[in-house]
Amino acid sequence: MAALAPARGDGAPPLELSCRMAGKPEITVAALIERDGQFLVVEERIGGRIVLNQPAGHVENGESLEFAVRRETLEETAWHFTPEALLGLYLWRNPRGHSTLRIAFVGALSGFDAQRQLDSPVLRTHWLSRRELAARAQQLRTPLVLRCIDDYLAGQRLPLTALVTMESGA
Repeated sequence: MAALAPARGDGAPPLELSCRMAGKPEITVAALIERDGQFLVVEERIGGRIVLNQPAGHVENGESLEFAVRRETLEETAWHFTPEALLGLYLWRNPRGHSTLRIAFVGALSGFDAQRQLDSPVLRTHWLSRRELAARAQQLRTPLVLRCIDDYLAGQRLPLTALVTMESGA
């Protein structure tokens, strides 16, 4: 059922608000990892396209956000990742109306597992500069790839203590 928002006072007609949900956003985590001006990205095949993205993926049932980003980074890159700060929360709606809530982290890499096979659909990993990624903008999985890098370069960081995972009955 649609409702009308209160008059705005600027002479414009009231806005129509909808209570219908087009679909709940998927919750994903992403790792932003920089080394010497280059960023770790994965090359993956999604829907028949080869795209570039930060190491990222869905939060599994029962996982904390920090655990999920550690797991996804290891699965997609074979690098062990330690979150150090929260970069931001990004709600993105694609042209088809699908919504994703991305929780992006900044952190450091420790060990590399050279024997680990990368999860499908990841083909390989790359270290690319912001300029190199911008030149391949059509190949980015979403606009969030560059937005996260730009926020990182601007110095945006939030403490990990801003995240709270509560279990039932806690």
